[in-house]
Amino acid sequence: MTNPLLDFSDLPLFDKITPDGVAPAMDQLLQKSEAALEVVTAADFPANWTAISAELDVATEELGRAWGAVNHLNSVVDTPELRAAYNAVLPKVTQFLTRMSADERLFAKYKAINTAELNPEQTQAHKNAMRNFVLSGADLIGQDKERFAQIQERQAELSQKFSENALDATNAYAYYASLEELAGVPADVIETAREQAKAEGKDGYKLTLMMPSYLPVMQFADSSDLRETISRAYSTRASDQAAQAFIQFDNSAIIQEILALRLEEAKLLGYKNYGEVSVAAKMAKSPEEVITFLRDLASRAKPYAEKDVADLRAFAASHLKLTEPKTWDYAYISEKLKEERYAFSEQEVKQYFTAPKVLAGLFKIVETLFEVSIRKDQAPVWKAGVEFYRIERAGQLVGQFYLDKPARTGKRGGAWMDDVRARWLRPDNGKLQTPVAHLVCNFADGVGGNPALLTHDDVTTLFHEFGHGLHHMLTQINERDVSGISGVEWDAVELPSQFMENFCWEWDVLKHMTAHVETGAALPRPLFDKMLAAKNFQSGMQTLRQVEFSLFDMLLHTSHQPSDDVMLLLNEVRQEVAVIQAPAYSRTAHTFSHIFSGGYAAGYYSYKWAEVLSADAYAAFEESAGAGQSTVSVETGKKYRTAILEAGGSRPAMESFKAFRGREPTIDALLRHQGMAS
Repeated sequence: MTNPLLDFSDLPLFDKITPDGVAPAMDQLLQKSEAALEVVTAADFPANWTAISAELDVATEELGRAWGAVNHLNSVVDTPELRAAYNAVLPKVTQFLTRMSADERLFAKYKAINTAELNPEQTQAHKNAMRNFVLSGADLIGQDKERFAQIQERQAELSQKFSENALDATNAYAYYASLEELAGVPADVIETAREQAKAEGKDGYKLTLMMPSYLPVMQFADSSDLRETISRAYSTRASDQAAQAFIQFDNSAIIQEILALRLEEAKLLGYKNYGEVSVAAKMAKSPEEVITFLRDLASRAKPYAEKDVADLRAFAASHLKLTEPKTWDYAYISEKLKEERYAFSEQEVKQYFTAPKVLAGLFKIVETLFEVSIRKDQAPVWKAGVEFYRIERAGQLVGQFYLDKPARTGKRGGAWMDDVRARWLRPDNGKLQTPVAHLVCNFADGVGGNPALLTHDDVTTLFHEFGHGLHHMLTQINERDVSGISGVEWDAVELPSQFMENFCWEWDVLKHMTAHVETGAALPRPLFDKMLAAKNFQSGMQTLRQVEFSLFDMLLHTSHQPSDDVMLLLNEVRQEVAVIQAPAYSRTAHTFSHIFSGGYAAGYYSYKWAEVLSADAYAAFEESAGAGQSTVSVETGKKYRTAILEAGGSRPAMESFKAFRGREPTIDALLRHQGMAS
């Protein structure tokens, strides 16, 4: 029987892939890629872009697609067998990709390509490739080159272990609460907790550290003791401060070694620190520019954040008899204050956002704005309930995507978009390959036969990830390395995702995507008006929280010495930026997967950087709408689609932004959207 990982005729055969098929398939694809590398680097092989692509890129694209399928399964249906198969192959894949990206023969072949013969897309891809060769150590020789390769392999191994520890630490914890302890917690959360305990044959109500369980407890549980228990477990995951039963998941040593390896890598490449390596391929010109940007944003947000905290403390004292609130009390106080000030609760809003209705509303706005149609499609999937769709324009297939919404054991936390394959005018057969994406979330599932209910934050998350998906799927670029999100500077890649979030605050959009779970009634306009009034509730605090993470990340990769305790730096950053100080035992760095296993090292600032771009881009829709009019402008949508989404990474992000707005971005729209304009 053919190994499903070797079938590239269409979509991945997720329902047929097994752990024991991983190693044989990857070995075969690695051998094929090795052979292709030898062919194109031979002295008599032409230094021609298309010829190299037809041989080497075709082989490595198959390798990437198969490894991508394994990596995806490892993230969404983790099992001991799959994890073992993944970890067994990871060093081989890393070793080959590291060696190829630093191969001096291939580098020389690329240098010899006559760029005058390339089209604009190929020119940009070639320019990126030349930069990436240097950043991958292609200029290194002898022991330095060998050491660079060793660093890449070890980093891949450590990043995977970091991710596994974070997942295992989250999955391993459970607290079985009594009904009395759950006073104040929403009924659907209590019902889910009861069902989960019952499924294990246990009494009580099972609380976990997964978001659909953790967050409602922190927001709604009247018991401060319960909130403290769950908060402490959450903030000490994968650290030396966790309970003894979970100490095997401690990421402390892994963090230290990853940082040491990154600094060593930077110095081998001729940079002072890893921050400089990171920004070499980004919009920001230097780590110093990033640090200045973050500190400027912090100084603008801090007065608003300080007022937020003062309001919370005053309300806690006057309404909740909490004169000295602790860290674990603030989410609860915030929810109570919001209910008091704006006369609504997240739980009330949640009843109107059933997952099917929200999805239909999201599709409607995308179809209108970008002149496409979205419909259900068929594909093999990894878990029952995973959905698959196709996007068409004028009857032609544009792209497809998988949608995996619910949280579950064995699924990595958070939400993300990943690519299955890219749009590519294939050099081997001349056919156009259409893009396919994964959209993954971790929402609470439906209980008692009811559809899943989403919080407004969940809705925003769904729009965010779909924005990434649109960037990948609506591209019209035919060169694989710069189509969709490929080749886009990392600090601009969040523009389309954060842009889409804005529509979650538009009445003309929301009214079409709500239906009360019991009555079917749409979200009432007065309730929406209250939500809108509360939109910038604590925006100062939220901005500082993101700046704290971003500044910690960049300083960690510039001024910090890897042998030093990261907590010393984190505490310094908190003293400078935060308005609520975390408990001494808090170890948020130990599950900071974005920077230790997710590609955002010295790049977490990208969220705030790109938010400037996305807010300014959305302002164009506000300007075209006029007072009281819908921002769902087809004309502006078409301009945005062609300038930003369709262009992908085929040109610098600043050029794409200026093609849309006619100028460089300003921070004004972001401050206005967040209620912090002076």
